[in-house]
Amino acid sequence: MSAVVPAVCKATAAVIFLHGLGDTGHGWAQALSAIRTPHVKYICPHAPVMPVTLNMNMAMPSWFDIISLSLDAEEDERGIKQAAESIKALIHQEVKSGIPSHRIVLGGFSQGGALSLYSALTAQHTLAGVVALSCWLPLRDSLSQSVMGCNKQMPVLQCHGEADPLVPPIFGHLTVEKLKAMLNPSNITFKTYPGLAHSACPEEMMDIKEFIEKQLPPINQ
Repeated sequence: MSAVVPAVCKATAAVIFLHGLGDTGHGWAQALSAIRTPHVKYICPHAPVMPVTLNMNMAMPSWFDIISLSLDAEEDERGIKQAAESIKALIHQEVKSGIPSHRIVLGGFSQGGALSLYSALTAQHTLAGVVALSCWLPLRDSLSQSVMGCNKQMPVLQCHGEADPLVPPIFGHLTVEKLKAMLNPSNITFKTYPGLAHSACPEEMMDIKEFIEKQLPPINQ
């Protein structure tokens, strides 16, 4: 299931946005509706509920298991790849409904941002871009070989709060360096926000709006 913000007029583009650990798509659907672009449909899917090792195996909405949030943490490779396939299926569903993949932006916050990056980099569709907020790059050591040529030029907006205690800014800096090594560096934008913890802020939301409007202009332009 997904929380969907329909386009004001006929949808000619889509944003698929993935929430963070323990959340649902509803909050981000509300946030995106405040910066909506009339011809764009916003889809905010809900993650399945599963036990999460990081949170003492408590069951909560999670795209994949998180063992730890240290730089050298063991990763749930099977879970990450399985989750990415479900996101690619969502992209395919939009393509089947008439929105071409190059008119789709993938994005997410925290764990959702991590999954959006991994899914986009390994997708076989050419995407309009990725919005990666307060996140990291999963399976980064093995990812270089998996990046599809069709997305080597993909624009990326990466944002991170400078006071983030949960996903420290170093994760953002390491991620942007890795992305620049894999993709066209001139298409990658990294923005940080002083004083921002593990959340979003109005300035960041306006940066997201600007990025979406640039990558998904009205079809008659």
